[in-house]
Amino acid sequence: MINVAIDGPAGAGKSTLAKAVAQRLGFIYVDTGALYRAIALFVLQRGADVYDRVAVAAMLPMIDIELKYVDGEQRVYLCGENVSKIIRTPEVSAGASAVSAIAKVREFLFDLQIEMAQKNNVVMDGRDIGTVVLPNADVKIFLTASAEARAKRRYDELVQKGHDVEFEAVLKSVNERDEQDMNRAIAPLEQAKDAILIDTTELDLEESEDLLYNTIKSRIGR
Repeated sequence: MINVAIDGPAGAGKSTLAKAVAQRLGFIYVDTGALYRAIALFVLQRGADVYDRVAVAAMLPMIDIELKYVDGEQRVYLCGENVSKIIRTPEVSAGASAVSAIAKVREFLFDLQIEMAQKNNVVMDGRDIGTVVLPNADVKIFLTASAEARAKRRYDELVQKGHDVEFEAVLKSVNERDEQDMNRAIAPLEQAKDAILIDTTELDLEESEDLLYNTIKSRIGR
């Protein structure tokens, strides 16, 4: 099996680009961030604190997450319910960053991620794929962009979906999440030593996708 690991900060376009590139390659796309978002949603829906490690860990046995592919699109099911859209809200995004810092949560999801990579050619994106989950991936990419560029993209996405948000609030959220992800004790966000750095600050979506695809193809071709 061929495994491609794509890491990078929030808002770098990992999910959008990884999904598009996986489709072009004929690989399975695994959005690991969606798994953490689903756990955060479960915790939030029950009125618990996403920063309470003991409370979150106690809920894990009650959580059932499935990634299904319907008409070529990934769907996220939480305890049988399709939560693909609701897990993309700012509140759940912040919660996902919080629960991802909990060791028990990472252990809970680790086996699911490994199993998918062992059984399929995959493009898997997240924060610690190349460093922790798939340290022997055939291709490792660290995808990034400036905080301002990432915040603008996220702001435009939220506005398009009808959310009433301010750009400065989105930028603040991006910076806070970067701080959380880079400084957490468990599997912090960092570029793997053998990962290829791709900065999309000055690139549009099409240019970013082509660069990522061609970079992966050139490595696989070796």
